[in-house]
Amino acid sequence: MSTSQALLRDLPRLEPTAEGNVPGPRNRIDVWMLAGIAIALVATACGIASTGVSISYFFQPTGLLIVVGGTIGVMFITTPRTALLYSGRRVLELFRTPSVDREALIDEIVSYARIVRVKGLLALEPAIDRASNPFLRDLVLLALDVNQRAELQSALENKLRLTERQGEADAKILEVAGGFAPTIGVLGTVVGLLDVLRQFSTVTSVAYGLGTAFVSTIYGLALANLVLLPAAHRIRARVAEAFEIQELMMEGGLCLYDRISPSLVRQRLACFLREGGEDRRKESAAR
Repeated sequence: MSTSQALLRDLPRLEPTAEGNVPGPRNRIDVWMLAGIAIALVATACGIASTGVSISYFFQPTGLLIVVGGTIGVMFITTPRTALLYSGRRVLELFRTPSVDREALIDEIVSYARIVRVKGLLALEPAIDRASNPFLRDLVLLALDVNQRAELQSALENKLRLTERQGEADAKILEVAGGFAPTIGVLGTVVGLLDVLRQFSTVTSVAYGLGTAFVSTIYGLALANLVLLPAAHRIRARVAEAFEIQELMMEGGLCLYDRISPSLVRQRLACFLREGGEDRRKESAAR
């Protein structure tokens, strides 16, 4: 058995999916985000209950229709259909978090570096289909095709910038909607006050009508500050995390193209590890 075949044998093996493709990073339910939603809902409900007012009093169909419907309408006006669909898909993805082990990813890139060091970059071709991350697989394919390092770096940087801009655009859609929601809530309050003035005959009806009117403002503030703006910030945080991991892979890909020694590749990629991975870094360095 040749040296390159022995190195290929040690690469991570992934089982293909039903479609015949190698799976990317596994996704799992984002329990942390679900816990945040639960805390916000429970805290709001408990705060309302502590006032002695029945929670059912805050369920006003008129205000709900104006605020939710008006905010959705504003999103349709301000955002093209395709961008809105991408943003909605991004929000759904927030409930699942990709499980990417940076240390395992570095080990994989270092194993590629050993092959390149012995047999050259073309020896990676049999290992491409077993790459654990789609971006890493595309990166290695691109590295095999380009003739100059500058071309490879430029292509990867453009891809990273585009991905970051797409994430920022998706977050901006929710941020704009979050800016309009409180104002639409005030609009619902004005509508409620007009209804109060229409039935200004008794003090009881006026008092109840005023309370009902201001529920629309609560809806607008809650929709903006408990849903839309937090989701926008979450998207930005997720994009920043993905960008950092892709930077790790880009740096590793450039190291492969330059045929840098595996030990130096590991040292250069170790800066992408978060705090707490020091023991694993020491173990990896010892190997």
